[in-house]
Amino acid sequence: MTLSLLPTPGTPWIDDTAGYWGSLAAATAHLDTPFAALDLDALAHNAFSMLDRAAGKPIRVASKSVRVREVLDAVLALPGYTGVLAYTLPEALWLAETIDDVVVGYPSVDRAGIRRLAADEQLASRVTLMVDDVSQLDLVDRVVAPGARASIRVCIELDTSFVTRALGHVGVWRSPVFSVDAARVLAQHIAARPGFELVGLMGYEAQIAGVGNRPRGNPARGRVLDWMQHRSIAELEGRRGAVVEAVREVADLEFVNGGGTGSLESTSADASVTEVAAGSGLFGGHLFDTYSRFRPAPAAAFALSVVRKPTPQMATLLGGGWIASGPAQPDRLPELVWPTGLSMQAREMAGEVQTPLSGAAAERLAVGDRVWLRHTKSGELSEHVNGFAVVSGGEVVAQVPTYRGEGQAFL
Repeated sequence: MTLSLLPTPGTPWIDDTAGYWGSLAAATAHLDTPFAALDLDALAHNAFSMLDRAAGKPIRVASKSVRVREVLDAVLALPGYTGVLAYTLPEALWLAETIDDVVVGYPSVDRAGIRRLAADEQLASRVTLMVDDVSQLDLVDRVVAPGARASIRVCIELDTSFVTRALGHVGVWRSPVFSVDAARVLAQHIAARPGFELVGLMGYEAQIAGVGNRPRGNPARGRVLDWMQHRSIAELEGRRGAVVEAVREVADLEFVNGGGTGSLESTSADASVTEVAAGSGLFGGHLFDTYSRFRPAPAAAFALSVVRKPTPQMATLLGGGWIASGPAQPDRLPELVWPTGLSMQAREMAGEVQTPLSGAAAERLAVGDRVWLRHTKSGELSEHVNGFAVVSGGEVVAQVPTYRGEGQAFL
């Protein structure tokens, strides 16, 4: 079945929480746990909501946040979505067999991948490498000399972090290219160097896109985040605009990419940006419940079974330690969503082999019953399962494989 995304009325995950999770549970009752489910209407809601938030700017789909090819294809079929932002060169080469515009979001030192890219004119025309340093170009030349390969498309990554005296460096440590001068010098070097074509500029403002400004139970931190994000948006708009202007004097850029799911509004409003990147909002991991600007549907979730009752008041799930990447803190844990009234044990939390639960609902759970959870981030859930059961109209309408289910493990 080819997935088709259509605008859907209603938000049952908000208006009727019990009905939403109950319907998902009923539709998948015949499946053995552990399994992941994807609600098609919720996925469509998220996809169209992201288009609204992008306000006319094309969205490049961040594949790392999905890792399901049939979902990528369904989203890319919607007007307003164009191209993929991959996270490794092997993944990009795999996707580029059927997708004609794939940007690798991180620099690559994969020699086998570089050799394959350099030897195939079609792949070289479809895949763009990320660079932020001359040494990355040197590595490509060492693998395949300029005269013996197809021209390699490259994109410069700009460091979009926010630096203040009060907070220091806020953002993620990615590219060393921060200033207009640094971007211009690198662009000039690429333009003068045989075997490369500078086609793009990218910047990921993690301190806006990846940080929820309404952290649970901490309104004071929320006010600090609001202050930081508003000032970061203003600073970045001026700096990125100047960088883009300087680089365009050197090369005719095809695209200027920015943002992420959490910053679609502010990034799309930046006149220097021609497209925005987003992917996590499609599945709606619970990380995004802490943002004030939008509220994605919990389209993806997973179910685990109760296998023992250590006390009459407790229930223990088999597995559950599907911890998200990032700082080791409670918000990286899966969220218990159905039935309500469950909590993990402070001394065990979510474990690789078991997750003991307590709370009012735990006493009612019996061996064989199921508990639904949401992953913190989106695409990482796909690394734990071979596929998703796609639910629509109260029944499973398709089974779609993840990268893992297709035998692919890129990173």
